Amino acid sequence: MSEAEVALEETAPAAELPPAPIVADAIVPVAVEFAHLAVHSEYSVSDGLIRVKELAARAAELNMPAVALTDLHLFGLVKFQTACQDAGIKAILGADLRFAQGDELRRCSVLVANQEGYGNLLALESSAYADPDTGHGTVDATRLRRGGRGLAVLLGADSDVGHALASDRPDEAAEALAAWRESFADRVYLQVVRTGRPGENEFVMQAAEFAARWQVPLVASNDVRFLTADDFEAHETRVCIQDGRVLNDPRRERRYSPQQYLRSGAEMADVFADLPEAIDNAAELARRCTHEVQLGEYFLPKYPVPSGQTLETMLELRAREGLLARSNTRRTDLPDADYDARLDYELDVIKRMGFAGYFLIVQEFVNWAKRNDVPVGPGRGSGAASLVAYSLGITDLDPLEYDLLFERLLNPERVSMPDFDIDFCMEKRDQVIAHVAELYGRESVSQIATFGTMAARAVVRDVARVQGKPFGLADRLSKMIPFEVGMTLAKAVEQEEELRDFIAGNDEVSEIMEMAEKLEGIVRNVGKHAGGVVIAPTALTDFVPLYADEAGSGVVSQFDLYDVEQAGLVKFDFLGLKTLTIIDWAAAAINEERVALGEARIDVQNLPLDDPDTYAFLKTAETTAIFQLESTGMKDLIRRLQPDSIDDITALVALYRPGPLQSGAVDQYVDRKHGRAPVTYPHASLTKVLETTYGVMLYQEQVMSGAQELAGFSLGQADLLRRAMGKKKPEEMAKMRAMFLEGAREQEVDEGIASGIFDQMEKFAGYAFNKAHSAGYALLTYQTAWLKAHYPAHFMSAVLSADMHVTDKVVALVDEAHRMGLAVRPPDLNESAYRFRAVPCGDGGGRGSHAILYGLGAVRGVGEGPVESIRAEIEAAGPFSDLGDFCRRVDSKKANKRVVEALVRAGAMDGFGTDDEDRDMVRARLLDDLPATMQGAEQAAHGASAGMQDLFGGVEATPRHPDRPPVTPLSWRERLDGEKEALGLFLTGHPIEAYLDEIRAFCPNNIASLSPNRGTTRRVAGLVVSQRTRRSRRGDIMSFVVLDDRSGRLEVSVFGDLLRNHRQKLAKDAVLVFEGEVRVDDRNGSNQLRASAIETMEEARRRHARSICIRLGGDAGEAGTEPATALRKAIGTHLSPDGCPLVVEYQGNHAAARIALGDAWRVDASDEVLTALRSAFGEAAVRLDFPA
Repeated sequence: MSEAEVALEETAPAAELPPAPIVADAIVPVAVEFAHLAVHSEYSVSDGLIRVKELAARAAELNMPAVALTDLHLFGLVKFQTACQDAGIKAILGADLRFAQGDELRRCSVLVANQEGYGNLLALESSAYADPDTGHGTVDATRLRRGGRGLAVLLGADSDVGHALASDRPDEAAEALAAWRESFADRVYLQVVRTGRPGENEFVMQAAEFAARWQVPLVASNDVRFLTADDFEAHETRVCIQDGRVLNDPRRERRYSPQQYLRSGAEMADVFADLPEAIDNAAELARRCTHEVQLGEYFLPKYPVPSGQTLETMLELRAREGLLARSNTRRTDLPDADYDARLDYELDVIKRMGFAGYFLIVQEFVNWAKRNDVPVGPGRGSGAASLVAYSLGITDLDPLEYDLLFERLLNPERVSMPDFDIDFCMEKRDQVIAHVAELYGRESVSQIATFGTMAARAVVRDVARVQGKPFGLADRLSKMIPFEVGMTLAKAVEQEEELRDFIAGNDEVSEIMEMAEKLEGIVRNVGKHAGGVVIAPTALTDFVPLYADEAGSGVVSQFDLYDVEQAGLVKFDFLGLKTLTIIDWAAAAINEERVALGEARIDVQNLPLDDPDTYAFLKTAETTAIFQLESTGMKDLIRRLQPDSIDDITALVALYRPGPLQSGAVDQYVDRKHGRAPVTYPHASLTKVLETTYGVMLYQEQVMSGAQELAGFSLGQADLLRRAMGKKKPEEMAKMRAMFLEGAREQEVDEGIASGIFDQMEKFAGYAFNKAHSAGYALLTYQTAWLKAHYPAHFMSAVLSADMHVTDKVVALVDEAHRMGLAVRPPDLNESAYRFRAVPCGDGGGRGSHAILYGLGAVRGVGEGPVESIRAEIEAAGPFSDLGDFCRRVDSKKANKRVVEALVRAGAMDGFGTDDEDRDMVRARLLDDLPATMQGAEQAAHGASAGMQDLFGGVEATPRHPDRPPVTPLSWRERLDGEKEALGLFLTGHPIEAYLDEIRAFCPNNIASLSPNRGTTRRVAGLVVSQRTRRSRRGDIMSFVVLDDRSGRLEVSVFGDLLRNHRQKLAKDAVLVFEGEVRVDDRNGSNQLRASAIETMEEARRRHARSICIRLGGDAGEAGTEPATALRKAIGTHLSPDGCPLVVEYQGNHAAARIALGDAWRVDASDEVLTALRSAFGEAAVRLDFPA
């Protein structure tokens, strides 16, 4: 007997031996007990098409007692168990694990039998992403074989045992089996599959023989990847999307079969009629797997408490100390007794509900952030309603000042976890997470996974690519799907007539859409949640499996933010808020200047909230870049409301939402504020509750306080009422109404009045806003408004820096800076930092004596690394003197040719010009010199490294060969195009300037001079700077174009046949001519043109130009034939009988003439022809003549 056979004899179970294989003609009963134990869902990501709810429902429909999920990860485990519970079947938890055998990967499936097995599965799955030596997603083989307690293992053809059997190496298979049995004991099974794939039947026979020889049970499986046979093509498409392949690629590996669907028990019994024990063993193994994950119980991390104290005593001590410290900065006149009573109440509730540790944990990392210069938000959400949180430094909103109710955070009559949403500076948030990991142990802290799904536009593109459809077709189709949050294919088809027509008229499009609809919403990738962090009391793997992507960009829990809490961990929200970063950058720049001038630093966190300049600025509604107040609709509301207090700003944040806008609450609030309507209250007892909002019920807290005042509810009961009103469950609302009316009767309120108020409150509760959230955001809104009002250049520099890599935002913000009167200077290699910054204006060219200097980091292709190298060199050896000096001192590996070209085109090296060079000449010369200069610098560096000295003392600034032709300055348009390429916008000029002369000839009005005049058609031309499309209330498509002619901007609305016929013209940066009626935009009071005609400049030129005139000089004898030759060459093939006449004006020493060339010389008045003529005869020699 071999060693392997001895080992197997020793490890083979003495009891529970499976019966020998039953012969092929065994009778299969009609009702078959069977459970699928190998199933991949969409959460396998690389394959699998099944949604877990549908899996559970289908298994129940097939009368299966249980079903397993064995994804390549555990991402869907909690959702799967919940779905099975809802469907009334048992969930068997498991996973497919990959492990290495030599240089090859093997696979097995493990199923959880009990609690110990679940813990081992979490540990094994997590280890697949924690050990770099095993490879991404791969479990160490030895660890896997030793970690089998409480687990069952299925060894199929892809396992080490299966591979040895298929390779006809039975001894090796026996040896591997013995190794598995050492830990898994009698829970080792051989998995057999019959789905029509090559080699399966051979393996089944080998496995059956091996099973009989070594007394190991066979288990039948269908290696399920989709629910029904009809889903095969969709699954193949999903796999190709993930693999980056095309369906009809003959080289593509076909790994799946149409038979890998969720077969019924009878179908499986029929397939394995010759091996009925494999069916029976599947059902038996399903019965052995009894573990369910305990969900819904929370386990807080252990906060360190000094000896002699408890969490409760420590919380109370710190809260009372904090409240005392805060007393010096209170803005209310409330007595200390009110604060003490509120603190006592909150502490009592927190202690009774067992959340003292939670508050201490949150205050620790928030206060660590503040001590370490990480900006923290003032508080948002229900957390801002707590005086304990305010006293501990978690929030900076005094809840008594803002009438915030603690029960919004913790309701003693409804046990639920408190939830603090903490905003941190976007740039420094990771420092806080790193601190928490250091404090509690890296094995106990992680962020949370999120799952990206196949969204409407993306899935259309993916499917089209996989099906081999033309890119243009896919691009056109995807662009017909509106780019909106929550958009689905079904919704797009319902809304878009053009899309419906495209589908109906094109079989290829129909094929794309049919498949895309099947795949829409399927999990596509794994990401990291923006703010969620979990902290475990012990190792995370005691609660959740962990995952890391192949790039190693941080560990996350495999469960998402909902499931991780269900699994017992408490989620803490570390949210990155860009506004805090902007405030931090702006304040730092301001204070650096103030300190240098000997002035006191500003403290943005403690600004007076009644600054007249801030409210005067807000009333202008010029609130671009102001937190929460940027949208067009919000600006319109600001103009109407004219805010003059922090209460008004708080109301603005709450009012500008669909509910208040549609209900009339906004109009009520505005009219009552300005005295155009009387302030009334539903009942006298609600006066105090509603007086700050002029009798309009706006906040959730007012619903709660109203129930307390009118019906005697406790605030806990009032919170339950608020929740019930939000859910709108009839049976719950009926109970609440009865309680409310009974309470009102006891308060001696007329039942009819009370019933009417309840109806009003129910209506308001549907859209009422959380005041704690609104007040927290209002404070940030005020801070940004104060900065823009008092330090506009510093504020706008910070805003530009925060969005420097989002070109559309930079363009809009530069426009806003210009509107504000701020100069925006091109980047300067020697002066600019990575970010934008405010610089003093010696020439008075910027508002408030400051201009904005472009940041080098905003130049496309110039990353942070090159800028750091440039700044470090300047700090070490002073400014650069010329291009050669730059190339010599900065390593070309850090600032390569592409980077330097971008800097030149952006204008960052304009300072290297001589006194007699303009910027067009400087940039042209530098671009021409760059290759030779960089080559010389590299040769000099190479020589220096080899010990040779440059005989000429360095690299020349402009190393020119005498035979090189002279440099031609960039044209005006070349300079602007270079800036657009490097910066994403035109900075030192405007493309419209090239057309101004001809525009003035046929457009008597510029944008600034337009005035509304109904019934009068106006013509205006300009550059399209933006275009957006939306749907009217009737469902019609409308386009809104913003036009710029340097005198101002104008919104043009285009719809109907005009839009359908000219939609392709409405492209960004196009110069267009519009005709239409000028009206006042009701939203913002500005002019808007309702278009009735659209022309390109070329179309307008052809219609309006009388002739193209070319001026020639010299005497008659000198003219010869050369001008005629040049003319023929310039107009080339652009002759057109319907074109524009050509006129030659000749001015010689002795004669002058104006000659109209014949109809044979008529030309198309296109940009191309004009450019060619000006190139041949000179810019000033060619003009367009228009009728007077």
